[in-house]
Amino acid sequence: MPTQTPIASSETRPSGPADPRPSGPADPRTSGPVADVHAGDQGDAPQLDVAQALLGLLGETATEPRPDPQLEALTLTVSADLPVLLWGEPGIGKTAALTQLATALDLPLTTVIASVHEPSDFSGLPVVGDDPAEQGIPMAPPDWAVRLVRAGRGLLFLDELSTAPPAVQAALLRLVLERRIGALQLPPGVRIVAAANPRSSAADGWELSPPLANRFVHLQWTHDHEVVVRGLGGTWPRATLPRLAPEKLPEAVDFARRAVCGLLAARPSLVHQLPSSETRRGGPWPSPRSWEMTLRLTAFATAAGVSRDVLSLLVRGTVGDGPGLEFLAGLDRMDLPDPEDLLADPAAATLPERGDLRQAVLDGVVAAVRARPDKSRWDAAWALLVNALESGPPDLVVVPATTLASLREPGWEVPASIERLAGAVSISRRADDVAARTRAATKARR
Repeated sequence: MPTQTPIASSETRPSGPADPRPSGPADPRTSGPVADVHAGDQGDAPQLDVAQALLGLLGETATEPRPDPQLEALTLTVSADLPVLLWGEPGIGKTAALTQLATALDLPLTTVIASVHEPSDFSGLPVVGDDPAEQGIPMAPPDWAVRLVRAGRGLLFLDELSTAPPAVQAALLRLVLERRIGALQLPPGVRIVAAANPRSSAADGWELSPPLANRFVHLQWTHDHEVVVRGLGGTWPRATLPRLAPEKLPEAVDFARRAVCGLLAARPSLVHQLPSSETRRGGPWPSPRSWEMTLRLTAFATAAGVSRDVLSLLVRGTVGDGPGLEFLAGLDRMDLPDPEDLLADPAAATLPERGDLRQAVLDGVVAAVRARPDKSRWDAAWALLVNALESGPPDLVVVPATTLASLREPGWEVPASIERLAGAVSISRRADDVAARTRAATKARR
């Protein structure tokens, strides 16, 4: 590029000897489009424009497909039209992630800082009309809600939720659950996402009220070192909505209903468990509402074929860690063989390789014999235990074999196959005796 004439001229620069300073690269203020537009301007405007150009370059980033379980969990929750709350320390990138999500999904982003609003901003401001006795007093919504309704779609971002006082949290209940602000109903195309800092790191933070917390899917937002480094280099993970397979939709709904109903039928105490501590009440916990959200997320996850890690984040973020892990374990057992099928043909039975699943199958077979004791069924169960002994760890048959032996009725002959199990049971018992003596000796030394 040819060097352009310096901005200063003889009319603005005193005459004198030639400038003794050596010539160097062209000053960015005196070359390129900025100099062309602002030539002759000696104020700060050229430098501000150059600074703006630099900021523009810094803001130019790209995206790439990259496995990111927490981002997949976020996009699937948005796709399922459930309110989601991101928990994370300040500066972790929650706001940046939601901004990038809105851009990737081509949704207008509306940010509302909950802590700087009054309860009436969410419940609506009363407006007195011509005849209140006849027409009533409508509740006028805020301007941002009106803009969302006009757009028909968008991402409503409720930021700093944990700094909102209890009165504001109470006003948010209807917005989060019913999508209503005053007399205004948000359209179906609007998704609600919130972000919060833990109370220990929030500015004048509050614990979330249990009614508000139970309306959200809670996701713990953490940083991935590789994602941050690559993102600062100009390439961030791409946020995309999950691809749902149309042919899997009926199957996904049936699977989700069986999974949730099966667990709650076996564990009625999990239907509703309000935590005792204030901190845990402000997070995910099981209730009929949160189990309904779990059912919906399981159906979406099944139709989208997401990984178990993503489903784990979603389920534990809806009903809590304990119930969530029980639910995930129940999913594994849903595909286990029927005990009656195994008793009908124990020689052809194929047992799971995983130890916990194999143990569950054997326990189920023994429970089936206990429920309907019969000599042929009892013998078939022994044959199945021998099969398990020959194809897997012997310690897994100890408890089922001991329980099955206790079910023997008078007159039932002991099958010869029991002798093949006697060694494993005897060794296990001796090991238990040694462990018990070791514990007793350790206690005595203390």
